[in-house]
Amino acid sequence: MVRMPLDKSGLEVLTESECFALLESMPIGRVVYSDRALPVIVPVNFVLAGTDIVIRTGRRSRLATHVAGHVIAFEVDDIDPQTRSGWSVVLTGFAQLVDDPTEVRHLDALGLRSWAPAAADRYIRLRPDLVTGRRIAAAVAAPAAPAGSREAVAG
Repeated sequence: MVRMPLDKSGLEVLTESECFALLESMPIGRVVYSDRALPVIVPVNFVLAGTDIVIRTGRRSRLATHVAGHVIAFEVDDIDPQTRSGWSVVLTGFAQLVDDPTEVRHLDALGLRSWAPAAADRYIRLRPDLVTGRRIAAAVAAPAAPAGSREAVAG
């Protein structure tokens, strides 16, 4: 039996290749960036281009006007509340607005279409400098707490 490395919370630490395999399995992630010193989290659909995250958005969107040249985070997860299991992958790095016509044509060929109704005529690429992932295995059913106990009431 191979033991997976665990973090200080007892969560399985995923390898970089496991993180990218999980990213490929999901169509939606969240971009995290700062706007006027406040955190902003935006759900987006995306595609992987190698190890780059590619997002398509409109030229006037907050993403297009606020993230280029700045450090952002990108997070994808899959959680099952019934089994109390799941995983989370976070990539961090500088975002860049893709404006080179050759690169834009290459990204067009990937078939990424924005789900938003507004025109999506800009690509943002995240080339991650940091890739982290954690997984929590399905919880083992705990014995029922005695009736009237704090655990029975609070869950």
